[in-house]
Amino acid sequence: MTPSPASPRTSLTSRTTAAFTAFTLFTIPRQRTECGGIDWYARELGWPVRAEPPELVTGTHFDALRLPAAAGLPLLARTRHAGPALRAGSDVWLLIAEGAAAEVPGLLQWLEWGTLATELGLRAVGAGGRVPAPVPGAPYPREAAWVRPPLPGREGERALPALGIGGRGEAPDLVRLVGAAATECHRALLRRTHAAAGAATAFAADQPLAFS
Repeated sequence: MTPSPASPRTSLTSRTTAAFTAFTLFTIPRQRTECGGIDWYARELGWPVRAEPPELVTGTHFDALRLPAAAGLPLLARTRHAGPALRAGSDVWLLIAEGAAAEVPGLLQWLEWGTLATELGLRAVGAGGRVPAPVPGAPYPREAAWVRPPLPGREGERALPALGIGGRGEAPDLVRLVGAAATECHRALLRRTHAAAGAATAFAADQPLAFS
């Protein structure tokens, strides 16, 4: 019997999954051991840090965007217009300028993503929030790890995505970053929806027909 060809949807899903798997395996750097421990953040960057569990405090030197890794990793693969980024578990965190988190809900509304804000899984973390802190030598993927590490020194903060025309000096534009992040979150949402629909269809097809 000649095997039937795979459907276009199945082929597309397989290619997308393969590409995403390759990206997560080969472009996430292992934690650097020369950073000097968790106190490296306070010593080199002046960032407040909590030791147990290792966390960076937002709202004093930077804020953050939190989004699913299924959206964050493709975003980082497609654009260089982003600041430092780390992965922790199923999430990716993008560091943005201090105070920028307060602008994100309004930007999502202005970019016409407001009605889907909850479903997208895109969150802004500002004053009083916490971001997982990658610890030198911690095994990946059990612990957090930098995808794009921060630059040493306070000049790194001036390169964080900020609100303004073209960003703030050399900083990436926050509007562009939020728009790209929302788009990737929507793509990830559609992939999950299509995968769930395909699984439900396959399950229904496997059930025996009942005749009365």
